[in-house]
Amino acid sequence: MKLGVVGLPNVGKSTLFNAITGAGAQAANYPFCTIEPNAGVVAVPDDRLTKLGEMYHPKKVTPATVEFVDIAGLVKGASRGEGLGNKFLSHIRECEAIVHVVRCFEDENIIHVDGSVDPARDIETINLELIFADMETVSKREEKARKLVKTGEKKYAEEADLALRVLSHLEAGKPARTCPLNDAERETVRGWFLLTTKPVIYAANIAEDQVGEGEDEIPFVQQVKAIAEGEGAEVLVISARIEEEIAQMEPDEKAEFLEELGIGQSGLDRLIRKCYHLLGLISFLTAGEDECRAWTIVKGTKAPQAAGKIHTDFERGFIRAEIVPFDTLNTLGSMNACREKGLVRSEGKDYVMQDGDVTLFRFNV
Repeated sequence: MKLGVVGLPNVGKSTLFNAITGAGAQAANYPFCTIEPNAGVVAVPDDRLTKLGEMYHPKKVTPATVEFVDIAGLVKGASRGEGLGNKFLSHIRECEAIVHVVRCFEDENIIHVDGSVDPARDIETINLELIFADMETVSKREEKARKLVKTGEKKYAEEADLALRVLSHLEAGKPARTCPLNDAERETVRGWFLLTTKPVIYAANIAEDQVGEGEDEIPFVQQVKAIAEGEGAEVLVISARIEEEIAQMEPDEKAEFLEELGIGQSGLDRLIRKCYHLLGLISFLTAGEDECRAWTIVKGTKAPQAAGKIHTDFERGFIRAEIVPFDTLNTLGSMNACREKGLVRSEGKDYVMQDGDVTLFRFNV
């Protein structure tokens, strides 16, 4: 899973990226500090995997991972190549979802590229640049389909009409992901690789002294939430500076600090959970003496395709999946105890995997 971290210059984007990945992207008080995208891979927090490690004492424990890509700051005109626009847009295209960092704090020592803090304006600036880029893409699709209508194939006329509908939606200043489409139309549009079809999490970056109770009542945050609700996007209220401090702490110190702040989980943990929810992802687990591991799949994935995540041979020669829910295994303490009580299920090729399934695949190639 690759997530693009975007935002206008000086909104705290690279500071947040540094905090959650430890990848060390340079952060400075001027635009375009981040020229090339920095990438950082982080482990998905999963207490179940820790428990399996304690149970099996394997040679290694391998969590699922998320790759964050810190993408260069954007200015008006990026869709026409202004600033670092072309690079910015191409890097977003490669990501599954967008984490859009929005400045929701005042600080006279940190220059805002537009001279003042205004989350609604900042969101519109980036969204419009993505929309302009998509309008160009969709226009080309419409022209191409229209030329092919003369072949007599009905699908080209349908695609041209669909492109006009999507274009009209974009011209109204709305992202393509909010365009009313049926499943077949959505599948066609997915093949156009539009920037505004990507799911978005708005990271409302607040000041350190605003963290804790009442942060949802901050007027800037409420602006972001209202926009997100209209788009079907997610919102994460976070302080990049606080996350920077948390990233440097030992686990015990970190837990105590989070409790004092009254936020329970770090911003990274909350961000990853929101990403999983937004993208419809779950994890299944494999366990043994060699390795305990978490695997990320899309909700609704069937057993053979889940097996294919481990190795293509597992999917090709799939026989069955032996499954016990993690909670059952954790309660009884071992796979043998689960077998004795008849709680290890044998599932076939039509079984839909569930979050937390501890799984052993049987296959023959």
